Amino acid sequence: MIYTTTQGDVWDLISYKVYNDEGFTEHLINANPAHRHTVIFSADVVLNVPDKPTKSSIISLPPWKQR
Repeated sequence: MIYTTTQGDVWDLISYKVYNDEGFTEHLINANPAHRHTVIFSADVVLNVPDKPTKSSIISLPPWKQR
């Protein structure tokens, strides 16, 4: 999937728009390395939007604390 920015978009807003959750900002940035240093987007920038990671693929605890 792709997302075309509107003037003033920022990473967390884009994450909210495409995933309904601003917590996937880093996931979007990693999928769009050419725009890694962009803070505020201009209009009509085309970004790759990978599938939303499943909960099982998001690891927030160190391995020794996971069950």
